[in-house]
Amino acid sequence: MIVIELPYPPSVNGYWRSPNKGPLAGRTLISERGRAYRSIVMAAQKPGIAPPGRLQVHVDAYPPDRRKRDLDNVFKGLLDGLVHAGVIEDDSLIDKLSIHRFAPVAKGLVRVFISEAR
Repeated sequence: MIVIELPYPPSVNGYWRSPNKGPLAGRTLISERGRAYRSIVMAAQKPGIAPPGRLQVHVDAYPPDRRKRDLDNVFKGLLDGLVHAGVIEDDSLIDKLSIHRFAPVAKGLVRVFISEAR
């Protein structure tokens, strides 16, 4: 099992941007916040990568404050960051995905547990 502790990811709403002017108008792109989070995941990854094949991933989420948040918004930026950092080959390999919300902590964090699917 691999355990990785990372900052709380940006919400799906903050992960994407859709320019409405210029040459990129009409496209959906990863926002500056999303790209910054990817860089943080790459810098924070521990040695070793997930086992090859089918995976199960569990996330313990500690939000940065008590604001109302959709828990499913944690996954997109987090899983894309793990793929981009090479921790997991592709998030399509995840057969079991779960999350548990805990009390807020300063700045927020997520603890990610990755293992072979059973």
